[in-house]
Amino acid sequence: MTIKNRQSKSQKNKKKAVTTHISLSLIYISVLLAPSYVERKSKTLNRTTSLISREREMVSKSALCALIVVLFCSFPVHGGDIVHQDDKAPKRPGCDNDFVLVKVPIYIEGNEVNEFVGVGARFGPTLESKEKHANQTRLALADPPHCCSAPKTKLTGEVILVHRGNCSFTAKANVAEAAGASAILIINNRAELFKMVCEANETDVDIGIPAVMLPQDAGISLEESLNNKSIVSVQLYSPKRPSVDVAEVFLWLMAVGTILCASYWSAWSAREAAIEQDKLLKDASEDFSMETTGSSNVVNISTTSAILFVLIASCFLFMLYKLMSFWFIEVLVVLFAIGGAEGLQTCLVALLSSFRWFERAADTFVKVPLLGAVSYLTLAVSPFCIAFAVVWAVFRRVSIAWIGQDILGIALIITVLQIIRVPNLKVGTVLLSCAFLYDIFWVFVSKWWFKESVMIVVARGDKSGEDGIPMLLKIPRMFDPWGGYSIIGFGDIILPGLLIAFSLRYDWLSKKNLRAGYFLWAMIAYGLGLLITYVALNLMDGHGQPALLYIVPFTLGTFLTLGRKREDLKNLWTRGEPERPCPHNQLQPSQ
Repeated sequence: MTIKNRQSKSQKNKKKAVTTHISLSLIYISVLLAPSYVERKSKTLNRTTSLISREREMVSKSALCALIVVLFCSFPVHGGDIVHQDDKAPKRPGCDNDFVLVKVPIYIEGNEVNEFVGVGARFGPTLESKEKHANQTRLALADPPHCCSAPKTKLTGEVILVHRGNCSFTAKANVAEAAGASAILIINNRAELFKMVCEANETDVDIGIPAVMLPQDAGISLEESLNNKSIVSVQLYSPKRPSVDVAEVFLWLMAVGTILCASYWSAWSAREAAIEQDKLLKDASEDFSMETTGSSNVVNISTTSAILFVLIASCFLFMLYKLMSFWFIEVLVVLFAIGGAEGLQTCLVALLSSFRWFERAADTFVKVPLLGAVSYLTLAVSPFCIAFAVVWAVFRRVSIAWIGQDILGIALIITVLQIIRVPNLKVGTVLLSCAFLYDIFWVFVSKWWFKESVMIVVARGDKSGEDGIPMLLKIPRMFDPWGGYSIIGFGDIILPGLLIAFSLRYDWLSKKNLRAGYFLWAMIAYGLGLLITYVALNLMDGHGQPALLYIVPFTLGTFLTLGRKREDLKNLWTRGEPERPCPHNQLQPSQ
């Protein structure tokens, strides 16, 4: 059998293995709970390549599961909604305000004890945007409580607290204004907020006092304080969100930097494998096979897998939406902690092994039950990685826990981008096109069927009591008076990152310089696409935006345009690597 034939057979076997991996990963998520290790020997690879290969093998199954079942859930870039639009309640004169969130600080006996958040009505004057300009006004309880008729006591500029129901919102506001109130707080009959609009047949909408709705729990708390004869005062103001927050800048740098690091690591590994393959070809080694080059540690996505991804990811996202609860978030936290610990271990071992001080620890192996041969360096690093993930999981609700989440997330993304690869532009195009449609459907189209954006609800962790799910990179909004986080889903980094890493591998194997290759332009396209996402986020007043809606056209468009101009689009599309000398020609004896 010739070397070429053995290569062909190896590639077929590898495709079967990939399909098996994907199928098993979807059915047996328990693989995440037990890292796998497959010992193999390669005398010809250099020390670092061998070490990286070993570490990859240990996490390949679990990373693949995390990728398909959890991590590829692409969530929208989100900044928190401040201004809400409602097409079902069209604006008209006297009833044309935007729905804005309102801060309501509470003072009892002159001391601030709490702060609630309400929503402003479509009618009435706009509120102050700065706290220092908002008056501290005494609060009075309505009698009758629904304020559909004149109160029994005359008001002298107090803010009146009323219950929802029995009459329209504008009727309550008119009665309160006529009684001398300076503003009206309406207690909703549910925990969430409700948008107060004008009825279609109402004509008396020229209201001169602001109206704000409070959630039920806030109203009950205020009622209890007033019934205890306490002096309760409130402020009403609606601070504006800054146009750009520094958190978005850092999040952009994190996303771009993660892809940059992962791409160079992936390209370096591919180049080392290609050099080793060429060496073996020149030596005409009879023991040569694709497995000895380290390729067995890489899972190449097929076109079928790319299409199945959308269906599987959609099913998983819908399951998250329906089963979102405290216990379900806890399960996701455990899975993320396991994957993050493995990713951090892989990155640290690969990084430390490049230093000569750790050469001996990286080259010396010990047999561990169930795992096989493991380097001393891995044994030394693993406890730290496990402890880091456990500490994050236990203290994830503290204010600085986002740092640990981002570290684990970045390490896991980089590791996944080493294991999962796009073999050619055709597969990359199918994958990103499907993800493009997936993002649009679950962020925008799902609103028509479920009355809310499924992806945004899942990303925020609604109904779970948690501050969002863990499969996100997030940074607190530092100069935003409303606080909150700017977030980006792992899928918005991993999916484009697969294609960008492919571009750098192609450039290096083709010996193209940075300007003549594809990587630089693909990287710029991704950065621009993500930048446009943040521009759209701010133009939409903080509404979550599907990042792939902007990133995919930039990235794919750049690739296809450059490939067509440089006349190697066909090679990129099908083969995915430059033409290499035929093995038979290299092995022919000289005449």
